[in-house]
Amino acid sequence: MGFVEGTILVVGLTAITLGTRGLFFFTERELPLPGRLYRGLRCAPLAAMAAVVAPELVMTDGRLVATMLDARLFGAAAGAAWYFRRRGILGTIVVGMAVMLPLRLWLGW
Repeated sequence: MGFVEGTILVVGLTAITLGTRGLFFFTERELPLPGRLYRGLRCAPLAAMAAVVAPELVMTDGRLVATMLDARLFGAAAGAAWYFRRRGILGTIVVGMAVMLPLRLWLGW
């Protein structure tokens, strides 16, 4: 792809993004959403996070993890335990990383 095509691509994607995301800011009154759609949109961030994290957690090089001695699994378990106990996102990340990093760096998992 050349410079001109790349520039057209970036400008086009920027216009599409601003148009779709900015549409709600350009209206003078709030657009009514059906209750079912509103409840569905509340779950969208969680679904997107699960779609990104789950494959990274259980797959390596396009294949399922072959052994249970994987630092990611232990880090995820520790983070989940912290979350269900305390309900804090920052603590979940810190605890998960505090378990995963030593296993990965020192034990070579």
